[in-house]
Amino acid sequence: MFDFSLVRHLPKDTNVPFIKVRLIAMVLSILAIIASIFLFSTRNLNYGLDFKGGTVWEFHLTESPTDANLSSIRALGPQLGLGELAIQTIGQSDKDKVQAIRLSVGKQPALEGDENDDKAQQVALKSVQDAVIALYPEVDNTENTLSVQVLGTKVSGELKQKGAMAVVLALMMVLIYIWFRFEWQFGLGAVIALAHDVILTIGVFSLTALEFNLSIVAAILTIVGYSLNDTVIVYDRIRENLRKFKKKPLEEVLNLSINDTLSRTIMTSMTTMLALVALYVWGGTGLHGFAFAMIWGVFVGTYSSIFVASPVLLLLGVNRSGPQK
Repeated sequence: MFDFSLVRHLPKDTNVPFIKVRLIAMVLSILAIIASIFLFSTRNLNYGLDFKGGTVWEFHLTESPTDANLSSIRALGPQLGLGELAIQTIGQSDKDKVQAIRLSVGKQPALEGDENDDKAQQVALKSVQDAVIALYPEVDNTENTLSVQVLGTKVSGELKQKGAMAVVLALMMVLIYIWFRFEWQFGLGAVIALAHDVILTIGVFSLTALEFNLSIVAAILTIVGYSLNDTVIVYDRIRENLRKFKKKPLEEVLNLSINDTLSRTIMTSMTTMLALVALYVWGGTGLHGFAFAMIWGVFVGTYSSIFVASPVLLLLGVNRSGPQK
């Protein structure tokens, strides 16, 4: 029987000089981090409804929406004094098997103070719904409406704080976990690599202006888990080789350990990437942001486990005899 296994085609006993190019990788990483921070400071993120507040109304027409349909609906925003309306098709509804429409109305000023902020969103939604129904009478608020989401300023602000807190707490837990499992140098190296991945992911979302919502926060936390898993595999092999080759220079031990785990890294990254590309292509518009974040995260996570997490140990130094028991 023909063997389709890809593992047997991967090179064995590789000796790629990863550590020798650490300075080049360090410069690239620092430049990428600076660029990401600059983009975030100047352009910020294209926050979705979860973080900036507003209203999203999902509905469908009796026929698939055309460009003319979308343009006529989009023009209602300025006419109603609500600003630009964001419109996108979101796949097929279960009822008529035609593409549905997601209509986003931006956050509106409170009517009589912050306590009536939610009421302002409801008023804006009602005016948009009435205007759309006037153009397309077949749109019925009960039968053709798929979902309605309304978030005020207070709720969206809380979600933004909790999302940031979730990422920070994840990094802190990683530091504690790696510290107990290995040594503090390993823990700090892992956190630096993970912070590198998070910052670059935020930077690419600032650059592309893709919508940043709670699903992207979930993707970032998943990236942290994926990158950590990759880093722990390399660190575990480094710890074994430190005990096995006590007289070898640390640089050689690090390079040997990375090469020892290279086939596993390649296979894991490739299979994960195939699944994510399929999710991005066929998963629908609603999953594009999550899938894109994960694709980027797998790439930078694999890079950081090799070119960030391991070289940091050269700067910090490690116990050559391994952790004492």
